[in-house]
Amino acid sequence: MSVEKARLRVLKFRQREQSILDATLSLLLEHGEDNVTVETIADKVDIGKGTVYKHFTSKSELYTRLLYDYELALKEQMEAAIETAKTGDDYAAPAKAYFFNRISDPHKARLFQRLEEKLSADPNEKIRLEELGVLRKSVFDKLNIFFESRIQAGELDDVPPYYYYLSYWALTQGAVELFHSTSFNKPIQNMPELMNFIMDVGVKIGRSPNKDSQT
Repeated sequence: MSVEKARLRVLKFRQREQSILDATLSLLLEHGEDNVTVETIADKVDIGKGTVYKHFTSKSELYTRLLYDYELALKEQMEAAIETAKTGDDYAAPAKAYFFNRISDPHKARLFQRLEEKLSADPNEKIRLEELGVLRKSVFDKLNIFFESRIQAGELDDVPPYYYYLSYWALTQGAVELFHSTSFNKPIQNMPELMNFIMDVGVKIGRSPNKDSQT
């Protein structure tokens, strides 16, 4: 096989793999994880069931990859936001990136919450989920350094830096649950407006009042 043919074969393989991932995510959002099978995924991509298994050994592996890609996208956005904040152009860039990523699509956020809960109970996914943990720790460590620098500069309240990241997580988790809550949905007249308000609250967590003009 020529080098060019080998390159095209690899490219086709990767494109098909991405099509499987995209189709799976679409089906999960539409039908829920309990109603998606390898057969329905294969049908949506218009390939055989066996072809799906050439890319992923199990549905759990496929779901873990979706979760990993979701977190990787957040990591890349957060790293870019941290660099923006370091220049002084927008100190709130990391908070904005985090809250927008988690709250702008509550359906996707809730889906991945459920998937992670189920995958965590699968011993076969332990190693792959450990990789997810490493990914998150990388973001956590960089954010802690950033928060520490803002605390030292008097721009944020003087608390352990990790309080900020965990507050972000807690607020977004709560917002996603609120979005899907049948108990609280009835009195909420404008859900998008409420989600934007929650994001604004998150961006201002621990912010020193005299730094408002910078964020």
